[in-house]
Amino acid sequence: MKMISVNSSAISHIGYDSNTKQMKITFKQSKTYDYCNVPQNIFDEFLNASSIGIYYDRHIKDNYNCW
Repeated sequence: MKMISVNSSAISHIGYDSNTKQMKITFKQSKTYDYCNVPQNIFDEFLNASSIGIYYDRHIKDNYNCW
């Protein structure tokens, strides 16, 4: 999975695999976390959000856990 560098104070990179709908997010002060069953449009909106951190908090956090 290709990781894309993003402009955010909390997140350094995000990646997405459209075949598996898995997303990875690398946080600057932490590690990389996996998110499952993420729709393509959510990844696209996340990547293009004016605030990556706010988008993460509102639309991704606690919504796409891998079990």
